[in-house]
Amino acid sequence: MRIRMMRISKHGTIIITLAASSALLAQSADAPVKSQHRFAVPDVRQIVDSSIAATQRHWQARLHYTYVEHDESRRRDLAGHVKSEDVDVSKTILVNGVPFELLVERNGRPPSAEEERKQKEELDKLKRETPEQRAERFRRREEENTSLVREVPKAFDFQLMGEEVVNDRPAYVLQATPHPGYQAQGKYGKMFGKVEGKLWVDKQNLGWVKVDGQVIQPFSLGLFLVRLLRGSQIKMEQICVDDGIWMPERVEVRAAARIFFVKSLVIERVLIYSEYKRPQVGAQTQEIR
Repeated sequence: MRIRMMRISKHGTIIITLAASSALLAQSADAPVKSQHRFAVPDVRQIVDSSIAATQRHWQARLHYTYVEHDESRRRDLAGHVKSEDVDVSKTILVNGVPFELLVERNGRPPSAEEERKQKEELDKLKRETPEQRAERFRRREEENTSLVREVPKAFDFQLMGEEVVNDRPAYVLQATPHPGYQAQGKYGKMFGKVEGKLWVDKQNLGWVKVDGQVIQPFSLGLFLVRLLRGSQIKMEQICVDDGIWMPERVEVRAAARIFFVKSLVIERVLIYSEYKRPQVGAQTQEIR
């Protein structure tokens, strides 16, 4: 059985969730602030509020880009032996200006005839959309991003831990911890209360440089078939493109999990994003070869 756990490429859910669960926490925090510098402590609330605004702009911009995703997925037993391994390469294209994920390669081979047929059918369907249907599809993509933000200010407390240099760029370091007494709401609320982590925010343009999060309490995914255990880790690194827009570059997931609450294993995912391009007007739709 192949578990497609935590599918990131469709809408960037895990990327956004981990970034959000480590950073979008300004409005509800009263934790003490620390700094590694002797001069005046930066305004933490302003840093985070500005970072939220910047990241929202970046998320919106990403919906107008094409890019390639390299997705490696492995399942290991508790002794470390690989039980299964899958490698997918996909490209996100724009169909009438709206993102569409196209499978390019699976385990070193082109998509099967059946996979190509289904992709072609879906692509043809999208091309026949009315302007109203297209606008609604794009609105749903935007809403998915926004919905992740709504509960986070209630879910976390934060501290400014200081500053570090990451890839030759100075960055603020923020520590996020679940807010005591938080009552989970929304699609991602249950996850928010069970993770903690750090976020590095670029000092120059307040983009998210990287995220390092871990599970501190077990929780279930999907229809409760997969349960992530304490100590599972998710890391993200971003790259600055086109006038200060930060895009995901690498995501690593190492999850201690239990399937059907019985079988224990380690699930590893590595996603690498590359070739970000913003198509020119008039080149918004690409064909399946």
